[in-house]
Amino acid sequence: MKREFTPARLDINAFAEATAMLSAADPLQNYRRLSAELAVPAPDATVQWEARGDDRGGADGSTQAWLHLQAATTLPLVCQRCLSPVDATLEVDRWFRFAADEETAAAQDELSDEDVLVTSREFDLLALVEDELLMDIPITPTHDVCPEPVRLSVADPAFEAAEEERPSPFAVLGSLRPRKSE
Repeated sequence: MKREFTPARLDINAFAEATAMLSAADPLQNYRRLSAELAVPAPDATVQWEARGDDRGGADGSTQAWLHLQAATTLPLVCQRCLSPVDATLEVDRWFRFAADEETAAAQDELSDEDVLVTSREFDLLALVEDELLMDIPITPTHDVCPEPVRLSVADPAFEAAEEERPSPFAVLGSLRPRKSE
C-alpha cells in the first residue's frame, strides 16, 4: 500500500523513509506573504515546487531524514531604477537535513553547509516553500534595460513656479515695520 503525504502536515521521518516525492503548481495567491511583494496583481502566476525525501546514514551510524526542495516562480516586482514592474524569476534548489530537536538543529546548523531543521510529524512544507522563495527575492530588483529612460531629475516645474510666486519672508517682515518720518 502506498502512503499518502500532505504538504501542509508532512511527517518528515516517514516521508524520508519512503523516499517519497510531492510536487505541485499552486496559484501564487495561496502564498500570502509572497503575494504581498507584488508590484501589480498577477492572477495567473503559479508557484511550482517539488520535494523529495531521503534517508541517509549519519556520522553516528543512525539514519537522518533529508529533504530536497526545488521551487520556482516569476513575480512582478518594482524596478528600483525606473519604479515600473519588472519580472523577477525566483528559483530554489536546496537540501535540508533534519534533527530531533531545536537544540540539536541549532548546534548542527552552525557546523554544516546545509540547513538543519527540526523534524516533525506535522511539518508545513508549503511554509518552507514560501520562506525559501521569499529569501530568494533580489534586494534591488531592476530591469537589464529599463523600458523608459530613467528620470534623474527631482525638480517639479509646478513646485518651482509656486516658489517664484511666493514673496520673500523678509520682504513681508519689512512691510510690517513702522516707517520713520523724514
